[in-house]
Amino acid sequence: MRIWFLGTAAGGGLPQWNCACPGCRAARDGGRSLRQDTLAVSGDGRSWYLLNAAPDLRLDAPELRPGPGLRETPVRGVVLTSAELDHTTGLLGLREATALTVFATRPVLAAVPALPLLDHYTAVTRGPLTSGVAVALEGGLTVTPFPLGAKRPRYATGRATGAPGEDWVVGLRLSDGRSTMVYAPCLAAWSAELADANLVILDGTFFTDDELLRSTGVRRTARQMGHLPIEESLPMLAPGVRYLYTHLNNTNPVARPDSAQRAALRRHGADVAPEGEILSLGGPHHLVDL
Repeated sequence: MRIWFLGTAAGGGLPQWNCACPGCRAARDGGRSLRQDTLAVSGDGRSWYLLNAAPDLRLDAPELRPGPGLRETPVRGVVLTSAELDHTTGLLGLREATALTVFATRPVLAAVPALPLLDHYTAVTRGPLTSGVAVALEGGLTVTPFPLGAKRPRYATGRATGAPGEDWVVGLRLSDGRSTMVYAPCLAAWSAELADANLVILDGTFFTDDELLRSTGVRRTARQMGHLPIEESLPMLAPGVRYLYTHLNNTNPVARPDSAQRAALRRHGADVAPEGEILSLGGPHHLVDL
């Protein structure tokens, strides 16, 4: 299985365009930037699926280039973990696809504003996902969602979507028959699914629960926003599993390579997901940089 980290930041990216917090200032001064969280995965190196589709999505990685046909692309579809705008508005950038398959739970498929718009531009196939039920993808992968929360995006709060269910936020378990990867960029509480895989790509939005208050004065905690802070997930990490944190908020000090918080991750055997890099997941507990 191949895993390409196209973006690793939370909504707004790093630095965020309208923010002068210490994290954004340090990123600007150091010439560093992170795109918003999106993965590309493949079981055979030829058929690729996007996990979420961020607003700043750019498919400029060499293995995602079109061809040999004029409009032929290795991107076979998109699998969504939630209906949040930073996970779904990049779908609009795929509107020139000849056809597009979007997999998500029924509440998410019913809510995402981009999908009805895409119907006017391309042939969109909606692939409903049900927690615990595996779906086969091209290239030898299967994806199985598991529930992580009922938190709706703000635009969907209080309105009917016409779809039953509370699985608004899911994690994804992907397997090629030899290795297993779990992707959980939005995590309200720890799940047993996060201790049973070769690689777990985990919610790293905030390091502490009160990070926003201390960095920006915003009086919302990580938990109130549906994110388990890193300092609470670190003690839960299982031995023998490789953990990489993604979806880093601009206020999160782990985004700085020289921070004490990044060092704390490494002491626990974890790290930050390497944006722009592709990893190959082989046999049990075997992870190789390509």
